Amino acid sequence: MIETLPLAMLGIAALFAGFIDAVVGGGGLIQLPALFSILPKEVPATLFGTNKIASVFGTSNAAYRYIRRVNMPWRATLSAAAAAFVFSYIGAMSVAWLPRDLLRPMILILLIASAIYTFWRKDFGSVHRPQHGGVREFFYALLLGAAIGFYDGFFGPGAGSFLIFLFIRFFGFDFLHASAAAKVVNIATNVAAIGYFLPNGFYLPAAAVVMATANVLGSFLGAHLALRHGSGFVRRVFLGVVSALILKFAWDTFA
Repeated sequence: MIETLPLAMLGIAALFAGFIDAVVGGGGLIQLPALFSILPKEVPATLFGTNKIASVFGTSNAAYRYIRRVNMPWRATLSAAAAAFVFSYIGAMSVAWLPRDLLRPMILILLIASAIYTFWRKDFGSVHRPQHGGVREFFYALLLGAAIGFYDGFFGPGAGSFLIFLFIRFFGFDFLHASAAAKVVNIATNVAAIGYFLPNGFYLPAAAVVMATANVLGSFLGAHLALRHGSGFVRRVFLGVVSALILKFAWDTFA
């Protein structure tokens, strides 16, 4: 049984996580550390499962709001989501036997490269100009979905931000369309991971309910601001979140 104060703290963390996640992904940067800090005696798989359950509600709410306002690139989005669903489940199953610490240096390098590329190219993600079609688009979407799906199921933090960067870099989306597509793919990865965690009892019901509610409220505000202010706003938040992710991964890797 979780006491009232820890539940309230988790709710506040989930509120901010939902806001960030709705704009550029990266809510796990706030939500997961909060779970591990506030509930240190719980096993990691239980905290990961609780995080996924809370996140899927906020992500679904944000996706719904984007879909209503943005002309969705469905062909690439759904292909990536299908691959991400399968590989997220595989990633979740791998939690028990793959050492996560091996990933940290590689993820840190990728985050730094993404931040430098986005900052250097001022026009990056400013124009929505899809670059691929047909079989090539389908193949690239499957590849992107498989890679990010496995990472999100296995590890998670920064997956939404990586999705946005890759949708812009390899598909020619702007930040707004990339963020919208990323939300749909994130739903698939969350549902797949939950499909592993939930039946195995790796979740905390009370924490999941409180955090899911707060996550939805945060996502409502985040999606509203992103749709109102467009790609320029999303780009600025993206750079801020990626910078925070770089600092966190650098601390975890070298501290």
